[in-house]
Amino acid sequence: MDPRAVNDLGFLQVAEAGHTMPGEGESGDIGVVARVPDGALLAVIDGLGHGPEAARAAEAAARTVHECAGEPLMVVMEHCHRTLRGTRGAVITLAQVDEHRDVLSWVGVGNVEGRIWPAVPGDTLTRQAPPLRGGVVGHHLPRLTAATLPLTRGDLMILSTDGIKHDFHDRFRLTGTVQQIADDIADDYWVEKDDALVLVARYLGSS
Repeated sequence: MDPRAVNDLGFLQVAEAGHTMPGEGESGDIGVVARVPDGALLAVIDGLGHGPEAARAAEAAARTVHECAGEPLMVVMEHCHRTLRGTRGAVITLAQVDEHRDVLSWVGVGNVEGRIWPAVPGDTLTRQAPPLRGGVVGHHLPRLTAATLPLTRGDLMILSTDGIKHDFHDRFRLTGTVQQIADDIADDYWVEKDDALVLVARYLGSS
């Protein structure tokens, strides 16, 4: 996905922004947006470490996510695990949006964080996070369980790698386009000693 192009799927708007670690020519952090029959599959992938080997692992995982999009999340993760054997491996969070049922299902291996901010203030979805399990895709895949949450028009989802400071959740602005939000987070909360990527999606519903 072009990190400066909003992917408008009609029911979902997605944008990403990121940085490559200084001194490296390519990033090991990659975002994926894949259309599936009932909605879209989103992924944020962080190849371990940085530099060409991290990028190679992340790119292999991204290709696999595209190829397997539409299969259950656990199956997609298992395919990534097989693909990444012999590489550095990666940490990955997958999120699938069902535009017909207005739900999000997500799961993660490692520390790619996710949060939902509801369109309705005070909604119980505030700061709901995907179930993350320790492990490295390609080396150790833990037993996984996906979580499923209802979505309302206007809900905002953010996925970020560990190159983004954890505390941005407490301070960032929810206003603006998805691209503006992604750019602000990437520019203001990059740790500058690692690759970084943030993916922002706003749910617009099927109607």
